[in-house]
Amino acid sequence: MKTIIFVRHGKSSWDYQVGDMDRPLKERGIKDAHLVANHLNSQGYKIDFAYSSPANRALHTGLIFLRTLNYNFAQFQVTDKLYDFSGETVLQFIKSLGNENATILIFGHNFAFTNLVNSLGDTYIDNLPTSGMAILEWNIDSWREIRKGKTKTLVFPKQLR
Repeated sequence: MKTIIFVRHGKSSWDYQVGDMDRPLKERGIKDAHLVANHLNSQGYKIDFAYSSPANRALHTGLIFLRTLNYNFAQFQVTDKLYDFSGETVLQFIKSLGNENATILIFGHNFAFTNLVNSLGDTYIDNLPTSGMAILEWNIDSWREIRKGKTKTLVFPKQLR
């Protein structure tokens, strides 16, 4: 069994004249990330490894989640392969993962995550909102075998407010 927890970064701020990689979270993005992270913490998932895009907004969202989960940062990695907006690079990254990890948590971007949740899960969504979380499962042994799976959970911040 393989499980991916997709988390789209929190709402970002356009108040600063910085490049896309450096754009920070808005206060609402921080609050929503805490809401969804607390919900995930209550679900009891054992996460084997976590990965984040290097973009400030994704990394900050990831740090909020990992601290809320009391996660071991030795099992966390930042990778450029998650700084993807189509989903193709993210999918190739997932397929290249080591099979010792059954459950992974990834922090990244739209349109990539909405596209992957729709193409790999069995529930269609119009959009994975900022700080939104989708948990998908597959009855497979190797990440290379990933195909259409089961959408187990969809959590949007507005459901928790």
